[in-house]
This record gives sequence, structure tokens and C-alpha cells, in this order.
Amino acid sequence: MPGIFEPLPGGGAAVALDDVEISIIRSLAVQLLELIGPGPAEDASADPLAELFAEGPSEPPSDPVLLRLFPDAYTDPEATPRQKDEQRAHSAEFRRFTENDLRAGKRANALAVIRSLDELDSEGVGGAVLQLSTDDSRTWLGALNDLRLAIGSRLDITAEDDTDVLYHLPDDDPRKPMVMAYLWLGGLQETLVGTLMP
Repeated sequence: MPGIFEPLPGGGAAVALDDVEISIIRSLAVQLLELIGPGPAEDASADPLAELFAEGPSEPPSDPVLLRLFPDAYTDPEATPRQKDEQRAHSAEFRRFTENDLRAGKRANALAVIRSLDELDSEGVGGAVLQLSTDDSRTWLGALNDLRLAIGSRLDITAEDDTDVLYHLPDDDPRKPMVMAYLWLGGLQETLVGTLMP
């Protein structure tokens, strides 16, 4: 089971991770949390229904990673200028009512990954076996996807064909560590999807 998720009897998944792998995933999840930003301030005295009607931003994020994580809902590169104006207006409206929830979900997934890694007991052997329930596996899958989207955006990967060049980067290329993390997370993601298949 080293380095790949395997199904557990009765549902869920397990993967053996060494201390370095645990540290990498944890660090990336923390960075993702910092990038997404804090949630709305919680005020115990506030109206509990107010959160339901809270509006989020209407403008797309300027950071390309955040734009990849929270893309515009309506885009058609072949649209006419008038259609593009309509798409921007529709996307702004959609974003206003959905982005806060999307951010909260991505924050919750990243935080769940950090907490599950913090709970691992390596027993002094240089690693541990992470065991996830089916629900936890789905949470991890969402977080792994977000991490890959973020790294892929920083590497300017826009299509699957873009990954071919990544396999042939020279060792002294400054992108190499990020590429290795991107490919490794892709392997974890793929094997985790396999454990969720019937």
C-alpha cells in the first residue's frame, strides 16, 4: 500500500505515508487555507438566518489560482462582445450567491486533511497508515483536487496535454519540486477515486 490508496473492507481507503509525505500534504493544505482566506466572522449574537442571505463577491478573483478554484460560471470564448457582457453579468450574480459557500467547503476539506494528518501516530517508524472512512475519502478527494488545481495553475497547466512536458523537465528546473508534487498528488487522487468505485 505504499504511496497509493487501497480500499478498506467495508468501505473507505488507506494509504501508507512517510513523514516527508505527511509534511508535504499538510504544508500544501495549510497554504491552500491561507490562499482561500478566512471565513466570514462568526458572531454568536447575529441572526442565524443572516448567513443564508449573505452575499459574496461579484468580481472574479485577481489571483489566477483563486480564479481556477472559483471560475466564472458562464464563459464562452466564441461569444460575441454583447454575449460576453451578458455572461459577465450572469457570472457576477451567480458568484455573489455561491462563492462564500464554495470557499467554506474548500476550507472545510483542507482543514479536515490537516486534522486527519495531525491525528496520525507514526509510532516512531518514520510514517503511518492513514485510514479514511468513505465520507472522509470524499473529503480528501475534494482537497486533493483543489491542491492539484492550485499547483496546476501555478505551473500554467490548462489541459492534460500540458503535463507531457512536465515529465521531461531537467532536474535543475526550479519548477521541478512543484511538478513532482503535482504528479504525486495526481497518483494519490487517481487511486483514491479507484477505492470509491463500486
